[in-house]
Amino acid sequence: MTTPLAEVLDGQHAAERRKAARALLKQPLLLAHGAYADEFRLVRRHASELRDWFDRNTGWSLQVDAETARLGKIPGVPDDATHPAREVTRSAVPFSRRRYVLLCLALAALERGEAQIALGRLADQIMLDAKDPQLAAAGIQFTLDRRDERLDLAAVVRLLLHLGVLRRVAGDEDAYVSGAGDVLYDVERRVLAGLLATRRGPSTVRAETPDARLAELAAETALDSDELRFRALRRSLTRRLLDDPVLYYDELTDAELGYLTRQRGFLTARISELTGLVAEVRAEGIAMVDPEDDLTDVRMPESGTRGHITLLLAEYLTAVGGLVVPMGDLERRVVELAAEHSGFWSKSAREPGAEADLAEQAVARLAALGLVARTADGVVPRPALARYAVGQTVVLEPRTAGTAQVPAQRKAYLP
Repeated sequence: MTTPLAEVLDGQHAAERRKAARALLKQPLLLAHGAYADEFRLVRRHASELRDWFDRNTGWSLQVDAETARLGKIPGVPDDATHPAREVTRSAVPFSRRRYVLLCLALAALERGEAQIALGRLADQIMLDAKDPQLAAAGIQFTLDRRDERLDLAAVVRLLLHLGVLRRVAGDEDAYVSGAGDVLYDVERRVLAGLLATRRGPSTVRAETPDARLAELAAETALDSDELRFRALRRSLTRRLLDDPVLYYDELTDAELGYLTRQRGFLTARISELTGLVAEVRAEGIAMVDPEDDLTDVRMPESGTRGHITLLLAEYLTAVGGLVVPMGDLERRVVELAAEHSGFWSKSAREPGAEADLAEQAVARLAALGLVARTADGVVPRPALARYAVGQTVVLEPRTAGTAQVPAQRKAYLP
C-alpha cells in the first residue's frame, strides 16, 4: 500500500517544525551564520507557525529577520537561580555576581558605543559606569588592575562572542589578561538589540527591591476577564512544563493546580506535538521527558568524577526519606566515598578539604534538576529523587540446559 504523498509531506513538515522548535528551546538566539546556521534556516522557514504557537501557549515572542532568530524566553519561575550563565569553556564555571554586573555594564557600554571597539576601551567605559553611586553603595567596584578582575571581563567577552554580539577582528583575550596586548571587535548591533528579553523596558520599572523589580520586568498586562486569566494560567504552566525538569503540584497556587487538573491532557499533548517531549505523570507532579536527551543544560548521570559523586550522593539521599540532610553530613559522605572510589576519581577530588566544594557542586546539580530542595538547615530530597534509589542485589539462578532460567546477574531495584 502506497502512502499518499500528502501524508508524507505533512509528516516532513511536522518533523521540520519540531526540529526548529527544539532548536529554539536549546538556543533561543540563533544566527544566520556559524554553528546553528542550519537550525536558523529551519526556524525561518516555519517562523509563522512557531510564532503563533509560542505566543498562544507561552507568551514568548519570536522575532525572525534575515540575520537572527530570537525567542524571548521568560522563565516560569523568574527568581530560579539554579541555571546560571556559564563560562564558554569546558569547565563551564557558573557566573558570579561580579560577572553578571560586568555583563550588564558591558552591554550598556556597547549599546552606546561605535561599530568597533577595543577591549581596553570597553574596560575603561565599564570602570566609569561602575562609579555610579548605587553600584558603589551595593559594594561593587571594578579597577581591572588585578588579574582575576581581567579574567572576569575576558569571560564576559567570550560569552558575548559565543552569542554573536561581538566578532573578534584582531588579538585575543589572553593577551589582554596578561597585559601584553589588546583585542579589537566588531559589534553586531542587530544581535545586541535583541538580547534583552523582558516585557517592558527596564527604565520604566519603579520598584525598589531586586525581587519586585524582577517581577515587574516579567509581569503580564492586567487581567480583567476569565478568558485572560485562563490564558495567563495556560501560559505560565506551559512555560514551566517546557523549562522545569519537574513540575511539582505542591509548588502551584490553587488556581494553577485547578487549571492543570482540568487541562493536563490538553497541555501535555500540545507540548508533545510540537517538541516530541513525553509526559510522565505521577502523584506528586509532571515531568516532560525528552526521548532524544538533548533539551537540557544539566545532565544526570554524567561522566567524570563530579558526575559520579552526584550520582552517589543521590543514592545516599534516597535512603533518608523526606528528612533534612545537613551539608556537613554530605561532606562527610564525600570523604567516605573518596576512600571507596579513590581509583576512579581525579587527584584533586581526593585531596583533603575538597569535600565541601564537591558536595556543594553535587547539591547544585541535584537542585537544578528538581531532585532536592535547599533549606536553611541543609538539603531535602524531592519525590523525583526516588528514581535513583538502589535496592538489594538480586542474584538469579544460573541458566541450565533445557530450562528457561537466565544466568546469574545483578539487577537494580526499580521503584
